[in-house]
Amino acid sequence: MKYSYFPGCSLETVAKSYDVSARITAEKLGVELAELEDWNCCGATAYFHIDEILAHTLCARNLAMAEKTGLDVVAPCSACYKNMLETSIQLKKDVDLREHINLALKEDGLEFSGTVRVRHLVDVFTDDVGLESIGKHTVNPLKGVRIAPYYGCQMLRPKMERENIESPEFLENLISATGAEAIDYPLKTSCCGGSLIATKNPIALAMVRNLLKCAADKGADLIATTCPLCQVNLECYQKQVNRKYGTEFAIPVLYFTQVLGLAFGIPGENLLLGKELSPPANFLKAFVKQA
Repeated sequence: MKYSYFPGCSLETVAKSYDVSARITAEKLGVELAELEDWNCCGATAYFHIDEILAHTLCARNLAMAEKTGLDVVAPCSACYKNMLETSIQLKKDVDLREHINLALKEDGLEFSGTVRVRHLVDVFTDDVGLESIGKHTVNPLKGVRIAPYYGCQMLRPKMERENIESPEFLENLISATGAEAIDYPLKTSCCGGSLIATKNPIALAMVRNLLKCAADKGADLIATTCPLCQVNLECYQKQVNRKYGTEFAIPVLYFTQVLGLAFGIPGENLLLGKELSPPANFLKAFVKQA
């Protein structure tokens, strides 16, 4: 199993632990992630509201380079995944837009033809690797750990091709394969506030507070996410939420790849565990092996 790997900008900075844990768990599962050479930013969420054509061009360049490899392109970041998938779908439907963008790509010796398939990393792990293989690689079952599966809003809406967007279950199934308990988390597809945390802070803090409260009320030990921005909002703004609402949230927020890594017996420091603002609580230390 080999894929063109698009890490995206966040995984080189604030979400470095996502990149590291994605690569190490993929290798453990026999998945080769060949980083796409000379990739560029996908434009993030905001750019599509500023200049849609240029935003599509950014994504189309990455897709055109991935086409040359003949491999599916895989993104761990939900925003990168959504943007590239949206561009792929739009350019396949809109011939004029495709021709316009290909004219720009020609300057870079590239052309988008629509042959590459855009995948999210969690999709590769659940569909291509399979839950049975996940279970076989689990040597450190996370028995007794209650995990809130948090999808966020970008991976499923509006374009994920195969899932019930209102009530997905693949992240729960992945968590269960590690021996942990995936709790019923009603807000699992609700937005975390995204970039509103910088522009409309009170609104975003209210959204983060709702997500944390729901997880706490359901007895979650930690939240597992698939998106760098979701992880940042839920973890880094807990103290602001606590000051504003008089709460005492201290819920660890890990990437699903870190959860898998623990179950696979990968040392915690190799997964960059311990770098969090809300570090994994004492109950989780029993599952964290040392290098």
